[in-house]
Amino acid sequence: MNLFNLFTEIEKEDPQVYDRIDDRRRALRSMGSFSGKVLLAALPLAIGSLFKKAYGQTTPSSVLDVLNYALTLEYLEAEFYTMGVASNGLIPAADVAGITAIRDHENAHVAFLRTAIQGAGGTPVAKPTFDFTAGGAYANVFTNYDTFLAVSQAFEDTGVRAYKGQAANLVSNKAVLTAALNIHSVEARHAAHVRRVRMTRGASVKPWITGKDTGGIPSVQAVYNGEEVTTQAGVAITNINGFAISANAASEAFDEPLTSAEVLAIVRPFIK
Repeated sequence: MNLFNLFTEIEKEDPQVYDRIDDRRRALRSMGSFSGKVLLAALPLAIGSLFKKAYGQTTPSSVLDVLNYALTLEYLEAEFYTMGVASNGLIPAADVAGITAIRDHENAHVAFLRTAIQGAGGTPVAKPTFDFTAGGAYANVFTNYDTFLAVSQAFEDTGVRAYKGQAANLVSNKAVLTAALNIHSVEARHAAHVRRVRMTRGASVKPWITGKDTGGIPSVQAVYNGEEVTTQAGVAITNINGFAISANAASEAFDEPLTSAEVLAIVRPFIK
């Protein structure tokens, strides 16, 4: 997420936040000399102050529900990549750095969401127990790299559509919506990275979604249902001012949201 934007929003919501952080206030005002340790020490208090005020702009329970929903998805992804990186011999040396970076991003998302929920006076949902084999459908997920990447793609593509699906529930709350969108765009980068790696290994897949093609991954059709849409806001993308665009290109140019019910149906096989 963009921390400069976050602290700008914090100051708008609470001009006195720096004074309450006492000895850190000069550091917060001097971002150019901001050390990592001071940043980490100041973030929980600052985020808590921001979100307590932000929640007053909309129904607290609905925002907390969305954040806990997002936290559940981030738990799943963070645990998946943590276990993957820890699986000896699973990830080729050339790909370790990229997958490790994704692991760290997902764990940062978990830490952020937990802090935001607590700062707003809510209780973070407990981390579920996961079964990344989905009851045996992906039995070799942590021993076969291609299976691991296939499941990773399904998770990332689901995450992108899941965050998009909640935007309408956060539109009245600028601070929370901005934070969610900052995570959403990173999930999209993860999805593109995983698809690129699969391409280098011979998978028939593109960096974007064509129609509702699953990219050769079994048992994940629900992840892609609805992506074949070729009309946006009443505009037929396949014929704009007489310019012919293929249905595949039209579907690739726009990503569609998933409802919370659709997302939970997708991830349920991975939760014990």
